[in-house]
Amino acid sequence: MIIFKDHLRKIRKSKKATQKDVAIAVGVSERNYQDWEYGNIKPGFDALVTLADYFDVSLNYLVGRSDDPTRH
Repeated sequence: MIIFKDHLRKIRKSKKATQKDVAIAVGVSERNYQDWEYGNIKPGFDALVTLADYFDVSLNYLVGRSDDPTRH
């Protein structure tokens, strides 16, 4: 089962962004972003929305509830 951290890493790599790039865009520290990607902590709602906007994917895809990244 694909979960949030797996989708997050997959999306970031497909966009050729570094962890630092995403952290800056989302407004968190690089360490905080790494903790999300490693599954140590989960982001809050506002951060999830910002991540979905940054990567231009649906929230359902980002959190692993869908395999379709397209926004509807």
